[in-house]
Amino acid sequence: MTTIDKSKLAASILLVAAGLVVFYSIHSLPGFARGGIVLVSVVAALVLMLTTEMGSSFKGYAADSLKEAKRVTWPTRKETLQMTGVVLLFVVVLAIFMSLVDWSLGKFFYSFLLNRG
Repeated sequence: MTTIDKSKLAASILLVAAGLVVFYSIHSLPGFARGGIVLVSVVAALVLMLTTEMGSSFKGYAADSLKEAKRVTWPTRKETLQMTGVVLLFVVVLAIFMSLVDWSLGKFFYSFLLNRG
């Protein structure tokens, strides 16, 4: 990473920090104006960061991620409903099982170990 890139990254961090300082320190401005200042500082910091070597590698990564997302095969409505049904059935069966285990352990400890039943 070059010195210029490091300077740009430092400047982008300072831009965001300055926007946050303005947001929290100038109470005379309405909230939307202070939020606008933060938004502008964050966008400016992002644009500045994207001009660095790290930013260009991030752009490549984002482009590759979008290409990969376009190749994803999404399940059909029927498959989605079937898998949802399987999950719900499993949850109900597991809830019944856990309730039975809880009830039987409660009976065991209450009746036999504490001699109250």
